[in-house]
Amino acid sequence: MGARYFDYMATNPLRPEVLEAMMPFFKERFGNPLSLYELGQNAKTALEEARSRVAQLVGAKPQEIIFTSSGAEANNFAIRGLASAQAKKGRHIIVSKMEHHSVLNPARALEKEGFAVTYLPVDKHGLVDPGALESAITRETSLVSVIHASPEVGTIEPVRELAAIARKNGVLFHTDAVASAGYLPIDVEALGVDAVSISAHEFYGPKGAGALYLKGGTRILPLIYGGIQENGRRAGTENIPAIAGMGKAAELTRAELPERAGKLTQLRDRLISGVLEKIENVHLTGPAIGQGAEQRLPGHASFCVEFIEGEAMLLMLAAKGIYAASGSACSSKALKASPVLLSMGVSAQLAQGSIVFSLGMENTVEDIEYALGEFPAVVRRLREISPYAGGWGKVKETDQCIPKN
Repeated sequence: MGARYFDYMATNPLRPEVLEAMMPFFKERFGNPLSLYELGQNAKTALEEARSRVAQLVGAKPQEIIFTSSGAEANNFAIRGLASAQAKKGRHIIVSKMEHHSVLNPARALEKEGFAVTYLPVDKHGLVDPGALESAITRETSLVSVIHASPEVGTIEPVRELAAIARKNGVLFHTDAVASAGYLPIDVEALGVDAVSISAHEFYGPKGAGALYLKGGTRILPLIYGGIQENGRRAGTENIPAIAGMGKAAELTRAELPERAGKLTQLRDRLISGVLEKIENVHLTGPAIGQGAEQRLPGHASFCVEFIEGEAMLLMLAAKGIYAASGSACSSKALKASPVLLSMGVSAQLAQGSIVFSLGMENTVEDIEYALGEFPAVVRRLREISPYAGGWGKVKETDQCIPKN
């Protein structure tokens, strides 16, 4: 039995078309884009073609795309660069408690440097209340950052509404779209945002390539000083193979997005309904499905399982050829309760039993049925040896991820 991969929020496999687009720039077309001779200008042409393709993916102008080494760098660049550039206006920034560490940690670093930071609370589904943002903005607020969609619980935030509130108050708005680019349509003009972070390996591109959309005319201070690359905003010789691959992946994603979303939504719904039907004392984290406006990422199913720990589930599932995740891929080895789940009101005890299945285009109905056959057996086996299974430490109704109907 081959492995069944259910961890697409951690990374995606490289598309063959993307690899093909990258290969010439490792050898034959290896030039530096700043070189004036033909070899360098060929690389420059590839750089700008990729920039145009990435811009089209998010509805931006090519000159508004700054290439980075990753989504994490793009997030750091946005938080530190925008906050520092706007410091004369005010030294107060606002981020949500749902953010990735690459937003939260720069915000905490800025706190140590004298900035004030407000961490917006979320509801039981991980949604930010626009009213809470309105109340948090002061005359000193210069930047708001709220994630577009959570890789951990799948929640899609009301970014358009939140960005409108920021704009009305003359405040810049950034969103981390690393988890959503490739799964949701993104139009920076329609969203009304000033900055967006994305990462190539989340939509079948290479690792080591990311980008920050920065609205034209918006001031930002560099994270990396040096040469004049990226119009002086991000120094360092560009990684042309990875950037060319990102451009190709963006082109494919833009063409295939409706098909991807439709397929992954169907697979997701079958997985969620099957898990809730087959396993007792398991709770869906993040928004429910089939209840009006879609607030959950296609292909994303996350749960908290009572009486057992996420790491044990992952190891036993891996032995069955099922690769899933427990919390964020960047923090799953920290052996701490997920800050995202805690911010949603999930108890520390229940949060330890989190598990995330994230799907991709390679997944099939057969994969879902295989997981639904093996996962309940894994849970039963772990509960047989769990001291919690006899009722000691049983999760209270108020600690559950979602209320009982």
